[in-house]
Amino acid sequence: MFDKQPHLIGRLLELRPLRASDFTSLMAAASDPLIWKQHPHPRYREDVFGAFFADQLASGGGLVALDRPAGEVIGTSRFDRYDPGASEVEIGWTFLVRRCWGGAYNGEMKALMLAHAFRDLEHVVLEVHRQNLRSQRAVEKIGGVRVGSRVDPDGRVLVVFRVSSNLRGIDH
Repeated sequence: MFDKQPHLIGRLLELRPLRASDFTSLMAAASDPLIWKQHPHPRYREDVFGAFFADQLASGGGLVALDRPAGEVIGTSRFDRYDPGASEVEIGWTFLVRRCWGGAYNGEMKALMLAHAFRDLEHVVLEVHRQNLRSQRAVEKIGGVRVGSRVDPDGRVLVVFRVSSNLRGIDH
């Protein structure tokens, strides 16, 4: 059985299971409107973020990201849509505070999550809204290959990427 809420530690950040008590610190991290500029929902607003946070908790795969050097909450991500038959899981619902943009933090976050997933699974899926070019470039940087698109429940087009363990040279 794949563990959707591991505790992962890297050099720059720590990912641990999301808890209800993380709401205030995550809301503070999410309150910058520029984080959500290319996103269809204004999650910098508490009412909108509250729904996102509740969904993260309910998913059973939400992770909070902590900046290890600073000791503060800097964002979140999650594992979801685990499919043992396809040997895959989705990584997504990720955001980081702007000071952590530019590759090192997101790169480490995804490296930790991919390494965890590839212990048990063959594939990781990532879906990005078509207009979110920054996130699409970030997924391509970690080896994501475009495999198609789909329409989300709000009618928005998502670009679907897949990262496979054999493409990353990871044995398991």
